[in-house]
Amino acid sequence: MSQSGFGDELKIPKLQIPKLPGGAIRGIIIAVVLLLVAVSSFYTVGPEEIGIVLRLGKFVRTTDPGLHAKLPFAIERVIKVPVQRQLKEEFGFQTVSAGIRSQFSVRGRESEANMLTGDLNAAVVEWVVQYRIVDPYQYLFRVRNVRETFRAMTEAVMRKIVGDRTVNEVLTVGRQEISDLAKQNLQALCDQYETGIKVEQVVLQDVNPPDPVKPSFNEVNQAQQEREKLISEAQSDYNKVIPRARGEAQQTIQEAEGYALSRVNTARGDSSRFVSIYDQYRRAPEVTRKRIYLETMNRILPQVQRKIIIDGDVKSVLPLLNLEPVGKGGGE
Repeated sequence: MSQSGFGDELKIPKLQIPKLPGGAIRGIIIAVVLLLVAVSSFYTVGPEEIGIVLRLGKFVRTTDPGLHAKLPFAIERVIKVPVQRQLKEEFGFQTVSAGIRSQFSVRGRESEANMLTGDLNAAVVEWVVQYRIVDPYQYLFRVRNVRETFRAMTEAVMRKIVGDRTVNEVLTVGRQEISDLAKQNLQALCDQYETGIKVEQVVLQDVNPPDPVKPSFNEVNQAQQEREKLISEAQSDYNKVIPRARGEAQQTIQEAEGYALSRVNTARGDSSRFVSIYDQYRRAPEVTRKRIYLETMNRILPQVQRKIIIDGDVKSVLPLLNLEPVGKGGGE
């Protein structure tokens, strides 16, 4: 090459790669293979999990939490199932971020929440199912796509229960009953399909009427609350007046019965006294007559304020009477 203003051509020396002997290469390969065998022969099962060991795709055993060995590479494969962890499925909504103020989204879940009640009204039902895996073998091998199947069963059960009730029951007083019944029916389906799932709880998260008819529902609810308020006030007045009237009536009846008993007893006593006096009179008429007369006068005379005693043979009492009032020098 001819010289130029940039100087002479640079010459780069060639790198010399050392050649390894054949025995060293074989040793490296063997070491790598042994390392892969060691790595693929041990596995760890977490404290909330159970290991399901498959040999060439066939179930052979289960392993408890801890460190375990297996055949290397793809001969034995391990699937870890969280049997001690409580899992949940959300219907009608999904949690975007959990925290003190969790964020939720209903995008793509609207069809799950829209339901028809037994009285042909619409309701938006959002609920959560909490469950655990109690049989890992059934969970993995008895049902294909068990999670999708479980969600489909849950939605079918909830739609059936909501479809048997009125919209007022779904929105108000029937929520707890719906949750309990959904749990029972869903558990029965899980046992029938051998999913290996135990349903822990079904919670109605939110139940509302659809947005287009929500104002009408609110007006109906306000009218129902006003009606219940008036009924409660009327019942309160009834409870105040009726028991008092019944008490007064019972008191009057008891007083009348007491008065009747007193009169009857008095009449019986007077009758007995009359009979006894009559018996004495029959034995000694004159003596009894005088005694009765004296006893009667003894009882009557103390009650008389002014007494005038005259002789029965007197023809005229006018000259003998003291006409001055008592207390001004007059005597009895």
